[in-house]
Amino acid sequence: MSSPKRKPGAVDPESVPKAVVSRLSLYLRELQHLLRDEQATVSSSQLGQLLGFSDAQVRKDLAYFGHFGHPGIGYRCDELVSAIRSILGTDREWTIAMVGAGNLGRALLGYRGFASQGFRIVAAFDEAADRVHQTIEGVEVYPMTRLDEVVRDRAISFGLVAVPAAAAQGVADRLIASGVSGILNFAPVMLNLPSGVSIVSVDLATELERLSFSVANRGGEKPAEPAPEKPL
Repeated sequence: MSSPKRKPGAVDPESVPKAVVSRLSLYLRELQHLLRDEQATVSSSQLGQLLGFSDAQVRKDLAYFGHFGHPGIGYRCDELVSAIRSILGTDREWTIAMVGAGNLGRALLGYRGFASQGFRIVAAFDEAADRVHQTIEGVEVYPMTRLDEVVRDRAISFGLVAVPAAAAQGVADRLIASGVSGILNFAPVMLNLPSGVSIVSVDLATELERLSFSVANRGGEKPAEPAPEKPL
């Protein structure tokens, strides 16, 4: 599979640290909040302070993609929102096929934040007979036998994997064969994909382990002992 063409002026995504891309998303959310509060401009110092970063970090992150500030003004919030959305590729709508309409899948279908950032789940798929042909949050659940057809006919760009770990690799292979160019994986397993396909994995248990590590090792704190049960 050939690598997708980049737009003029775009950087090689492999040259940008993942942490920078993650911070871009944080900058975008904060800038959108500022615009909703009718704040027209922001400095790198102000933006960094809102998120717990230094002004130098903000400027260094943005410098990967060009120059966006104005002398004596800082950043115009609307301009920087447009620039970051273009960098992240969310200045257009991305269509998504979700495989797995169980509890996690239903929760993801009900999440409104996807659409506000340019992502729309347009079809869901499952092998369970009691789930197919349902409509959940306005999205129809199709049998897996129709995956190739629906992905092709609806020009779907991304696949979202919300199935048990044992089934995840097979589902990802099916999605790639159908023509999707990126996978968002919620299954707690590493997937082996072709080099031309982008993947982001979200392991909720791993994120909780990161949180527990931080709390457990903060200044030698020990977890609180559970309160003794009272006799009935």
